[in-house]
Amino acid sequence: MHALTKVWHPAYYQNGGTRRGYFEGWYFKVVDATCPQTLAIIPGVSIEPTGRRHAFVQVIQDDGSAHWFDLPWESFSSAQDHFEIHVGACTFTDREIVLDLDDGESRVRGRLALGEPKPWPVRPLSPGIMGPFRFAPFMECYHGVLSLDHTVAGTVEIDGRRCRFEDGRGYTEKDWGRSFPSAWVWVQSNGFEHERVSLTASIARIPWLGSSFVGSIVGLLVDGRLYRFATYTGAKLVSLSHTPGAVEFTLQDGRHRIEVSASGAVPGTLRSPVLGRMIGRVEESLSGVVRVRLTERRSGREIFAGEGRNSGIEMMDPAGDLAPQPASVTK
Repeated sequence: MHALTKVWHPAYYQNGGTRRGYFEGWYFKVVDATCPQTLAIIPGVSIEPTGRRHAFVQVIQDDGSAHWFDLPWESFSSAQDHFEIHVGACTFTDREIVLDLDDGESRVRGRLALGEPKPWPVRPLSPGIMGPFRFAPFMECYHGVLSLDHTVAGTVEIDGRRCRFEDGRGYTEKDWGRSFPSAWVWVQSNGFEHERVSLTASIARIPWLGSSFVGSIVGLLVDGRLYRFATYTGAKLVSLSHTPGAVEFTLQDGRHRIEVSASGAVPGTLRSPVLGRMIGRVEESLSGVVRVRLTERRSGREIFAGEGRNSGIEMMDPAGDLAPQPASVTK
């Protein structure tokens, strides 16, 4: 498939293999129906500035324990006309995950069946969650949401511990480019009591033409409708504050307002890309609780309010670079 065509297929391997300082990674989060256990599984590739190439799989559990599997570049392969990647003996598609990892320190094996994915809509002039920014050729990091919500069933065994997922829920996204942003907040949950509800939220400082700006992308899926709040849709970040283990933020556009608070994070440490090298550190929790309230701006009518468990939370903003400036506040 031609590289340009892949713009409208964010799940596919975007193939930065001809470049140095490049990474690409897929993120699969799976939650059991009763929420006693959550896993995130992250396969990917790294091409370092030195030219070293390798594949990897990261696995993190809701208790914060995480393990990194470093694999040869040659163990990675991808389909050309649909989403399917192989890393070592593992297979990842939009309908199945097969795991077979053993590096002498940790062992992960299992198979998960994934239901019909619900991707962020892809349109001709807005090919996914990044909207028109996806066409910019110089972005530090690109982002895709491959499924906001789907069913999960199967079993994963990690170092002798069996994790069974029956009638579970799943979420899939990916990132690719050179590096993660210098500051960001990420919150995700589809562990709400109300079925078929999913939240994904990213707020980050984005380098842009020698300067930078705070960009926001928030999506709330309720009863089949996706409420979008993004910089490119005209949504404004009204407020954002965070303390260790907790974050609150509010966004609004001309029609709707969304308030999000997340807390209870018990983070584990994942590796993240820095100019393609997986040497950064991300503190991610899979055990947080997120509260969401969506209202109509004019009437104040509440469209949705709920609490999501086993939520993913990342906060990397040591200098407070994400706080909105007074001029960006819309009353």
